[in-house]
Amino acid sequence: MSAAEVATIALAGLAAGAINTLVGSGTLITFPVLLSWGYAPVTANVSNTVGLVPGSVSAVVGYRRELAGQRSRLLRFGAMSVLGGATGAVLLLVLPASAFKAIVPAFIVLALALILLQPQLSRWLLRREVQLDGRHRLLTLLAVYASGVYGGYFGAAQGIMLLAVLGVALPQDLQRTNALKNVLAGLVNGVAGVYFAFAAHVEWAPAGIIAGASIVGAQLGARYGRRLPPELLRVVIVLVGIFALVRLLTV
Repeated sequence: MSAAEVATIALAGLAAGAINTLVGSGTLITFPVLLSWGYAPVTANVSNTVGLVPGSVSAVVGYRRELAGQRSRLLRFGAMSVLGGATGAVLLLVLPASAFKAIVPAFIVLALALILLQPQLSRWLLRREVQLDGRHRLLTLLAVYASGVYGGYFGAAQGIMLLAVLGVALPQDLQRTNALKNVLAGLVNGVAGVYFAFAAHVEWAPAGIIAGASIVGAQLGARYGRRLPPELLRVVIVLVGIFALVRLLTV
């Protein structure tokens, strides 16, 4: 690996760790960077997932205070996230590589749309009057499972999807919901990463670089990221996501 490749992957991992802690969608930073260095799409996705697992753990540690009193939710939603992540990871390796190239651009478009709509979603969540976790718990569990399937298969914007689902279902402020989101997304990444480590071709050098950088990025995101304008984060993710979309459609 050249010095330029190491540096760009490390910077991408740092940014992804911070963004995943605050919003989700860090994959839209690291995935296109791996593509730009010539890694095949499925290999890039697998290596990226494995690399971001330590960053997910770091994000949970950074938001540990907001997890107080959420043990039952962690157990309930965590089980569905693990099942969904395992399902998505298996689908990634069972389906042909051509299916990944056909499906993922649609996922990226969906992720970008969710990112752009996040302010409106947040305002709507604040005005909600229905508590889904109480009266419609099965629906919430299925939604968490579905987001886990998506996260195990690709992962970009999984965090935003979880924030939308949990924000509707839980009567609490979004910072506590974000802490719960970090745990669930981390479980999905973890189960998918373990599966990929044994069942798929992982490029360990870039995965290791992303792992180390994402740990630092997650801590920076938990400590300082709330001071950054969310509009700036969205602009960066959208620009990188467009690059990933173009790159996927032209390889």
